[in-house]
Amino acid sequence: MTIIAPGTDTLTRNALAVLQPGFDGTTAPDWVRRRIDEGLASVALFGRNVVSEEQVTALTAQLRAGREDLLIAIDEESGDVTRLDVRTGSAFPGNHALGAVDDPGLTRSVARELGRRLAACGVTFDWAPSADVNANPDNPVIGVRSFGTSPDLVARHTAAWVEGLQSSGVAACTKHFPGHGDTNVDSHHAIPRIDVDADTLYERELPPFRAAIAAGTRAVMSAHILVPALDPDRPGTLSPRILTELLRGELGYQGLIVTDGIEMRAISGTYGLNRGVVLAIAAGADAICVGGGLCDEGTVLGMRDALVAAVRSGELPEERLADAAARVRDLAAWTAAHRGDAARTTPDPEIGLVAARRALTATRTGAAAPVTGPVYIARFNPAPNIAVGHETPWGVADELERLLPGSASGTFTGDDAGAAALAAAGGRRIVAVVRDEHRHPWMRSALDTLLAARPDTVVVEMGLPQAPPRGALHLATYGAARVCGVAAAEAVLAG
Repeated sequence: MTIIAPGTDTLTRNALAVLQPGFDGTTAPDWVRRRIDEGLASVALFGRNVVSEEQVTALTAQLRAGREDLLIAIDEESGDVTRLDVRTGSAFPGNHALGAVDDPGLTRSVARELGRRLAACGVTFDWAPSADVNANPDNPVIGVRSFGTSPDLVARHTAAWVEGLQSSGVAACTKHFPGHGDTNVDSHHAIPRIDVDADTLYERELPPFRAAIAAGTRAVMSAHILVPALDPDRPGTLSPRILTELLRGELGYQGLIVTDGIEMRAISGTYGLNRGVVLAIAAGADAICVGGGLCDEGTVLGMRDALVAAVRSGELPEERLADAAARVRDLAAWTAAHRGDAARTTPDPEIGLVAARRALTATRTGAAAPVTGPVYIARFNPAPNIAVGHETPWGVADELERLLPGSASGTFTGDDAGAAALAAAGGRRIVAVVRDEHRHPWMRSALDTLLAARPDTVVVEMGLPQAPPRGALHLATYGAARVCGVAAAEAVLAG
């Protein structure tokens, strides 16, 4: 039964306040502006909402016409997961590249410049950084989104990233609590499970979150993962033990808790969308991220009405919903008070490329002449995970074709990828571009085929460099951001 409640009702306003919905289009829809008038305190931007920085600036101004302190969130990790640069590839390397350099000052500078760009566009809340320790190299969703495999390294870079971003007046959201690094399932599709003991969790997964809290992170994002050592029954997003007892109680965190995308199948496919929203708020979450997939008015109204009904039935304490809404409004007030901070930071537009160059590792494994003429760039393309998406270009082809006129490129996938790339290359020197070779047997086989026929092939690994380096020259970029591709192309020519 749908509850019809007036927009001025306090309960309804609180139910709207805890939602962080996305929407379709590059201008503000009328329905979003109506809901802002009725109490909606946050909206979220995704790649579909972005054409250019000028357009985003106009969009955020349009959204704020009805509420000056409106939280405008974005999922901008930089590196492989980018929304601001969704059509070009990120101007900043991602976490794994920064962890490979292991200079917290550099990480802080990169995050500060990212924050400055977001603030200039009117974005005030970033669902980043990922504080996951990448304990499982076969993890299908984290990988290069993690700073690395060491809890201490991840902790110091998470803290630096939070400090850098928030120095620009943009609120950070450290994710995915209590840690998504040791999973082999993508929570976009199902509930991942981490079967390790509590001591391992406390020693490996939690230090980055402790560091983020100490650094003043304004928000923490929950993970849709089942951790039996903490709660054998409910995933983190729906677990009072994980959100209220552990995060609030043991770790002493008092900021905003926001869920990962509630429409992800780990929650919606198991509990149902509206039921998941109620359970998440009851467990201790303060805000519901939605809109990566479902971005319509009906979804928002359904979640609003489910929260109102749960309060009226006594299932959800009204005080819990009011507390959650107050935390959202407190964060909105913080961002409004810090809107001018970015203007006090010094622009550093080249810091992303500087960082990508520092991260790159070159290994020469065979004798071959330097690359001086046109090449053939063969990109071996795995299926992207949902967090990364399929819209963002990656690789080295554009930059090498610019630097080496006459070069050509192609994309290959599947069991015959190596033979197809050889045929397409003809007599040209080959630059083979891979992403997580260790996770894809077909990709490993393609490189075997190429290197057996053309041992002078240059290999560029733009994912996790877990496979042994091979090729006449092997370049590891630790991520597939646009600047990582530029740095790799420069290194191909440098030999």
